[in-house]
Amino acid sequence: MRYYLGLATTFHDPALALIGPDGGVLFAEGAERILQYKRAPNCEPDPAGRMIGLLETYVPRGSEIVVASSWGQQFTEFLRGQAGSGAFDLTTLATLPTHLNRSFVPERAERIFIAELNLAQMRAGYGTLMALNQEARGTGASPRAEIVAQTRHPHHLSHAAYALWGSPFRDATALVVDGMGETGAAAIYRMRDGRIEEVRRHRGRGSVGFLYGLVTDLAGFDQVKGEEWKIMGLAPYGRPDPELIPQLRRLYSVESGRLKFSDDATVRAVAADILARRPADAAETGWADLARSGQDVFCELMDALVAEAWALAPHENLVIAGGCGLNSSYNGRVLARSGFSHLHVPSAPGDDGNAIGAAWLAYSADHPDWTGPEQASRPLSPYLGSRVSTEPLERMAEWEPRARRLGHAGVTRAAAGILADGGLVGWVQGRAEFGPRALGNRSILADPRPEGAKDALNAKVKYREAFRPFAPSILAEAGPDWFEDYADSPYMERTLVWRESVRDSVPAVVHADGTGRLQSVTPERNPTYAGLIAAFRDLTGVPILLNTSFNVMGKPILHSAEDAILMFYTTGLDALVVEDWLLVK
Repeated sequence: MRYYLGLATTFHDPALALIGPDGGVLFAEGAERILQYKRAPNCEPDPAGRMIGLLETYVPRGSEIVVASSWGQQFTEFLRGQAGSGAFDLTTLATLPTHLNRSFVPERAERIFIAELNLAQMRAGYGTLMALNQEARGTGASPRAEIVAQTRHPHHLSHAAYALWGSPFRDATALVVDGMGETGAAAIYRMRDGRIEEVRRHRGRGSVGFLYGLVTDLAGFDQVKGEEWKIMGLAPYGRPDPELIPQLRRLYSVESGRLKFSDDATVRAVAADILARRPADAAETGWADLARSGQDVFCELMDALVAEAWALAPHENLVIAGGCGLNSSYNGRVLARSGFSHLHVPSAPGDDGNAIGAAWLAYSADHPDWTGPEQASRPLSPYLGSRVSTEPLERMAEWEPRARRLGHAGVTRAAAGILADGGLVGWVQGRAEFGPRALGNRSILADPRPEGAKDALNAKVKYREAFRPFAPSILAEAGPDWFEDYADSPYMERTLVWRESVRDSVPAVVHADGTGRLQSVTPERNPTYAGLIAAFRDLTGVPILLNTSFNVMGKPILHSAEDAILMFYTTGLDALVVEDWLLVK
């Protein structure tokens, strides 16, 4: 039997995915989870210690493994040549200038990113090979499986493969937009009856993703840490600045329907002018007007790319992937601003999702008639990661009377009651979500009705800026009653506008502009979480819970029961539920 190990091998957000002999996704998870290192920059996606357990769980003895990574073969060979010429030597990189270029990042930083990308590609699969050898050495037997091939797949095609084959559609247009690819930072693909073809690939250093990152930096945050989230959260508190927007528009133009970026000198001049205007307290509070202006300009840029996709590959179905697909504010508006009628954004549109995309491309190469997963398994579930052991709680119960095993029905009733009384609950169930957002399996939950719930959660548990919003998880059947122009949103991938009449009922999850980045919950997608929301609804009449990821600021979502217990005792959580165990203070 042959298995396919997909590796996301960019310099940030490494991830792995394991595809079975039938093309089904057996496992997918970002490296940051097990490492507990936010975004896991320059870390292996497949560390040997991790792979030993995964291979033992999912890959039978005598199997074959194909290792697939997420940057193309030609580009990988180019990087190897650059490395061989000394272009990535430390002393060479140190001589490069630190001023901004057309990519909207400093020249030296961009070249360091590329050097790091080369290192990631060169070591792709080494952890897996080491794991196979370590297990064999420990048992005295031959290796569990043999790596029979290593394949490399274009970066944007990997994005498109994951997003299109994981969508509910058989035919669709895909727009991929991120910071960088082999030739440019955007591409358009078309899928017809499950077959994917490239329509247009952008070329050049200009990048919508890095432009948004520049706005992030200028507003007082740090794009290297992935703080673009903060721009989205802060934007509703600002106003479109009549001086900032014209400056940002100097960075690009749209000519004959094509996006064109400005030269280095203009980029540097615009950045210097904006930086000179930055308020003194921006580092502490952010710069709301720049965040709003930057978000508005981002929408203009995306509109141009979506219009290009419509012109070249018109279809009712649109799929958005790449890191820019995480901009839920834009996603909630794109259908109204375009000719497309239906939207799919996967749970992991960033580079972590490329682990699945690369694995599926390798599988497709070996199975030419394959056109994606069976319709019954689409769209792809986000619950593809690790499970959490309850063994630590079982040990705790010997000395901690407040740790009790109540069964799933019992913890659901208890948690709903605690939430209805205003308590904060850590909720850990089933398999971890694939992607950056907690979707009811690794979540901190609260009652959305109290006016101060948001501030209390930020202060007592998350320890983050007060402007950062929280998401509403809503029973999908109730969605039209609470949101205007309701659309199903299973992965918190879009923001929608709350109905005016209900906003005062759930103020903790209504953002400053009257929107909410919702998660639509159904019993089919997540029966345990849907059951909890239904139990809360029965107590309160509100079919909504405030949902945020189970972590503190600067840390990734938890990975183990020990992580959860540590957060329970060191933050203001009132209760912790791990599977059918309840721990209260």
